[in-house]
Amino acid sequence: MTKMYFNAVSTYRVARFFYLKRMKILARFFEAITYLIFNCYLPAKCVIGQGTYCSHRGMGVVIHPDSVIGRNCVIGTGVTLGGAGGDKDGAPVIGDDVYLGTGTKVIGPVNVGKNVITGANSVVVKHVAEGQTVVGIPARPIGENAQSLHEMQINKLM
Repeated sequence: MTKMYFNAVSTYRVARFFYLKRMKILARFFEAITYLIFNCYLPAKCVIGQGTYCSHRGMGVVIHPDSVIGRNCVIGTGVTLGGAGGDKDGAPVIGDDVYLGTGTKVIGPVNVGKNVITGANSVVVKHVAEGQTVVGIPARPIGENAQSLHEMQINKLM
């Protein structure tokens, strides 16, 4: 389910287009627009799948340039996908149909599987298996999701 209004992912997609065309100055310009208008950092280098959007237009979201985010994800306000520094080189990889709750932090080379839900202010520092709901600091599983995020959104409409 895609939100059909102008948001941070909209300007990211323009920046990404220019980045892939090797027009770095225009890519940087649209990264700056994203930062100034939406107060978030979505670098053109990161990969964000179709149908993914930031709630509240992306306020306070920070994404590592090497992060990969799957299709149909929801990124809450204040979410950070970042590197761990030191010897833990790498960035988070987020699967399809993932809900990253408000204030979630995913730190380091962590894989978050498909259909995962993270609770508000969770800190994810380990891999999360497909279909899990995780909460806490550090995040730990509390259950499994019977439906994908996409299915839940469709059922809400019916």
